Amino acid sequence: MAAETRGAQARAPVRAVGQPGARVHGAGVPGVGASASLSDEVDDIVARWRSERPDLDVAPLEVLSRVSRLARHLDRARRAAFATHGLEAWEFDVLSALRRQGPPYQLSPGALLRSTLVTSGTMTNRIDRLAAAGLVRRRKDPQDKRGVLVELSHAGRGTVDAAMSDLLRRERELLTGLDDGQQADLASLLRVLLAPFDAAAADPGSAAEHGGD
Repeated sequence: MAAETRGAQARAPVRAVGQPGARVHGAGVPGVGASASLSDEVDDIVARWRSERPDLDVAPLEVLSRVSRLARHLDRARRAAFATHGLEAWEFDVLSALRRQGPPYQLSPGALLRSTLVTSGTMTNRIDRLAAAGLVRRRKDPQDKRGVLVELSHAGRGTVDAAMSDLLRRERELLTGLDDGQQADLASLLRVLLAPFDAAAADPGSAAEHGGD
């Protein structure tokens, strides 16, 4: 789908009703609101495929091509927010996993790798690098003499808190086209879509446990 989007001819991303080539989508549908007057590049992609391959059901493109395009905007926003605070995305993922635990901001390496869906070797390397940067430290596990806990340092907490605030500001900007009710509706629909994938990832035998983030 991303390839389809990249391959589309350049067009104005949004056209208002009354402009040449404008189309109305969702007219008369409750809750659609101002979006009924918008048309985007995905509409053009879908229309062209329907014209060229009327035998295919291209309805999934209506949702997932837009999700794919939005994901690229989100990825850029995330990277910009983290870079402002000297972090890479994976560093933020580890630090935020620790920060969400609350005091004393500790997790075992095993819990961290399950939280971030990476391999044991990858997590060990990441902890080493974060410890060298002074953002985390290793502690002996009081419940297991041979165990180790990873703890967020004071510097690490300050860094991840600042990065999180910056990230949320940028994410709110991405959602300015939706009011609070629309955001809640969209969140509910995405939850339904993602729940089966999250359940599969939580399965110890799932391949997702051995993939990267």
